[in-house]
Amino acid sequence: QVQLVESGGGLVQAGGSLRLSCAASGSVFSIRAMGWYRQAPGKQRELVATISSSGGSTNYADSVKGRFTISRDNAKNTVYLQMNSLKPEDTAVYYCNGVLAGRPSWSWGQGTQVTVSS
Repeated sequence: QVQLVESGGGLVQAGGSLRLSCAASGSVFSIRAMGWYRQAPGKQRELVATISSSGGSTNYADSVKGRFTISRDNAKNTVYLQMNSLKPEDTAVYYCNGVLAGRPSWSWGQGTQVTVSS
């Protein structure tokens, strides 16, 4: 079982930036597509960005396209989410997970809280 540890969240003003990191244990990381998900209070968890196993292909939800960038370092078993031009509606707990057939692969980590003030 892969363990996931997210970090990098915090409180930021609208228009600001944050960079999230997710460290994964296990050798399967480098052969699995990865995704960043978020869950706002009272809402379902949503997938906001994905990256292929090699890092050569990325996809984004319309709500974050042009503002967020997902990347990965397979040598460090880590996936990143660079978030720019943050908006109050980006406030949520952010999680990473493997993505297989459109579904999360492993148990969830603790997530990292992102709060954007207006």
